[in-house]
Amino acid sequence: MRVSEFWRAVDQVFGDAYGAVVARDVVLEQLGGRSAADALDAGIDARTVWEALCDSQDVPEARRHGRGLQDPRD
Repeated sequence: MRVSEFWRAVDQVFGDAYGAVVARDVVLEQLGGRSAADALDAGIDARTVWEALCDSQDVPEARRHGRGLQDPRD
């Protein structure tokens, strides 16, 4: 998954405004207590960040790739 795919999926699953809040303010223990945005800035793989964010927000598997998106690359 590319970083651009991550942000597109965040917007599509959470919405533009709320997605930005979730990605910047939710602390993800799986990522060392970082937010998703901080984890990406630290170089953590976008797929790993996306999965941790989805886990923390109880996003069902069927919605984890965003509406209308192809499955993100590994």
